[in-house]
Amino acid sequence: MVSSTRQTERRRYIRHRAAGAANKRSRARAGTPAFPVHPAGYDQSAPDAKKS
Repeated sequence: MVSSTRQTERRRYIRHRAAGAANKRSRARAGTPAFPVHPAGYDQSAPDAKKS
């Protein structure tokens, strides 16, 4: 039979890892927001303008 201290530490470790993975997922989803590369009114004569 395992000691209650070892069992608690193991459960705490598992929760700690799960929380870290959840934080990583949430940070990845909340990264750079989508934004228009060529917004309306963009100068078509600019060197990096979208080709027609």
